[in-house]
Amino acid sequence: MTQTLPYLKETPSQTAGPYVHIGLAPGAAGFEIFERELGWDIAGPNAKGERIRVEGTVMDGMGSPVKDVLLEVWQANADGHYAHPEGGGEVEDGFRGWGRVISDFQTGEWAFETVKPGRVKARAAMLSRPSDEKRALMAPHLNLWIVARGINIGLNTRMYFDDEAAANAEDAVLNLIEWENRRATLIAKREDRAGQIVYRFDIRLQGENETVFFDI
Repeated sequence: MTQTLPYLKETPSQTAGPYVHIGLAPGAAGFEIFERELGWDIAGPNAKGERIRVEGTVMDGMGSPVKDVLLEVWQANADGHYAHPEGGGEVEDGFRGWGRVISDFQTGEWAFETVKPGRVKARAAMLSRPSDEKRALMAPHLNLWIVARGINIGLNTRMYFDDEAAANAEDAVLNLIEWENRRATLIAKREDRAGQIVYRFDIRLQGENETVFFDI
């Protein structure tokens, strides 16, 4: 006699919220757990290079700001070295090259201060030919990881700088993106705001001008 087994229901997916801030940025959620929270000081006081502010909003498919976003940033120093044993060289004392920020719960705006990174050597796998010297250095960029309620898997993207047009034109990763208007979603716009250099980088999760995300 053949026995028919009942169908198993799919387990509900788990998103990153609504408690992501309590676990990863408790101070912003009103919980004074740590004397000094991890991830707020990216460059440290000794980092050389141009001091910048990066700000923006993460928007959903309707163009509305997502107000419970957490972003992590990973970057090289001004010489193009990461704070890692395989980062390509030494970094300044106190330079982490990593940070974590959250959006404002009311406006959805996020921001952080750091130094503008230098050009980093591209891995051979990124180049169309190992001898492609022109693209051997990537353009200055920030690596961003985005998570929020409703996002099942964190989203990875990059932020490039609009005043680095020549370097951007040679960048191996940007050149993997076929359409120019799609590449433009990764370019932050520079402005001088009363002596402070600010780069604006809005991230669109869906819809028109959706930001390019990477499967890494």
